[in-house]
Amino acid sequence: MAWRGLHLTQAARLSLADSQICVKQDAGEVRLALEDVAWIVIDTPQATLSSALMSACMEAGIALVFTDERHTPSGLTLPFHRHHRQGAIARLQVDAKDGVKKRLWQAIVRRKILNQAASLSALDRENAETLKEIARHVEPGDPENVEARAARFYWGRLFADFVRDDDSDRRNKMLNYGYAVVRAGVARALVASGFLPAFGLKHDGAANAFNLADDLVEPFRPFVDVLAWKTFSNGADKNGDLSLEDRRAMAGALLLNSTVGDGKVSLLVAAEMAAASLARALEFEKPAFLEMPELERDS
Repeated sequence: MAWRGLHLTQAARLSLADSQICVKQDAGEVRLALEDVAWIVIDTPQATLSSALMSACMEAGIALVFTDERHTPSGLTLPFHRHHRQGAIARLQVDAKDGVKKRLWQAIVRRKILNQAASLSALDRENAETLKEIARHVEPGDPENVEARAARFYWGRLFADFVRDDDSDRRNKMLNYGYAVVRAGVARALVASGFLPAFGLKHDGAANAFNLADDLVEPFRPFVDVLAWKTFSNGADKNGDLSLEDRRAMAGALLLNSTVGDGKVSLLVAAEMAAASLARALEFEKPAFLEMPELERDS
């Protein structure tokens, strides 16, 4: 089972050798077993990948994330759908009843808000109990957009002097980097479970190939928020570009610990469990079957 990620920030030549990922750099050569790797972040314009390796990565279900010249994740490569129940899972998506989708969205939003409350508690911030109360008022489909109300409350307590859409704020850059990596992990898990990521429960952007991933990733975001808060606390300047240390920290977001049911698992495994449980929830029309990661104080 894949359990690790690869984050490249320096010039490198990547190729396939003996069913392994071969990374050649000036400092030497490193080889990684394909089956151990779940995602690769190409965070340098000076990396080359052989077509044989690209093909092998798709065969192994490895997600490839590429960044632009500002080190912002800008693209994601995933394999074609290969699940043995591909047709059946696609039919479940197409035929899902509106009521089931609305209750699934209700569960997703509630868990996101509860995880936001847990992140405030984990960081010794105030008003976590208020967020827990807000979560209770999410209805199927969230017609009152409680998610947005909770977000406004949450960001004002998590960070000081913070505007979520301020592109110049280093904290936003850190969050977006981490979100992109986790989104890639969720999209990878959905494809592995046979889903068509373009067809979402709530998100329905015509130009968005990952609507379903953007649905399912919501409860994962507070884990990234905690990581960004802890990483940012090591530096005082909120302006400027991401440092190498910032990018390295956020690239490891899928390795963060979470709780699913009675077990402790990484977010990478939690994404796989969430995707598999979504298939069961749709098949049996039981939103309660959906398993999402829970953030606890020691996460």
